[in-house]
Amino acid sequence: MCTGVPVVKKETEGRKGKTDGQPAHTREVKLGCVFTQTAWDKEGYAIRDPDSTTYTGAIETAEEFGKRLYLEAWNRGWSHAAKKVLIGDGAEWIWNLADLHFPGAVQIVDLYHARQHLWELARKLYPNDQALQKTWMKVHQKRLLDKGKIEKLVTAIRSLDSAPPEVVEKIRLEADYFERNAARMRYPKFRRQHLFVGSGVIEAGCKTVIGSRLKRSGMFWTVRGANSIIALRCCHLNSRFEDYWESRLAA
Repeated sequence: MCTGVPVVKKETEGRKGKTDGQPAHTREVKLGCVFTQTAWDKEGYAIRDPDSTTYTGAIETAEEFGKRLYLEAWNRGWSHAAKKVLIGDGAEWIWNLADLHFPGAVQIVDLYHARQHLWELARKLYPNDQALQKTWMKVHQKRLLDKGKIEKLVTAIRSLDSAPPEVVEKIRLEADYFERNAARMRYPKFRRQHLFVGSGVIEAGCKTVIGSRLKRSGMFWTVRGANSIIALRCCHLNSRFEDYWESRLAA
């Protein structure tokens, strides 16, 4: 099996800074990566092919980024992949791009982001009791989310009783989130197919591509300058740096 996997993540603070009493300004960098997977370990967990990961990203609109990610995946042989998968954090704009540029691909919500949503709700429900937070998470994460029983999870969330309006709203938002992404959270099914259910590779990419170069102390960036550095970082990490300069010299 050869699986092509675009993974999408947005990283804030592509440009940052605070001057003369003004609030800090940030820009959102959209970063994606593409890798292949042809094997899994003895326990059935997917193994990413060595040196198969490439990155692409910029400070730009979702529409522009969708085209960018599609081009990277296509150049990497997306059309020839036996199975096509897209992993994201559950944001609606990501799935809109997936439907437009990667129709037919298996869509998976990163399991760790899904767990994070539950943790945020647990903290709202029991703000001063970590023991109750952990107990609540054990029931809803281990018994429902991790087992892909999303409809039961949604029912359990909607049945929560809370008086504070902000908690009631949080309950509604999280129930809607899980309901909307139910088909993308069938984690046991995905694992039986030896697919990745987490986006650790893009989390590491946010630090390697963006954080280690653009978010250092005292740095200030224009959008044009930040995008130029992001492009060069991607070229370097994708082992295309020499090809880039050869093309520039030839031009």
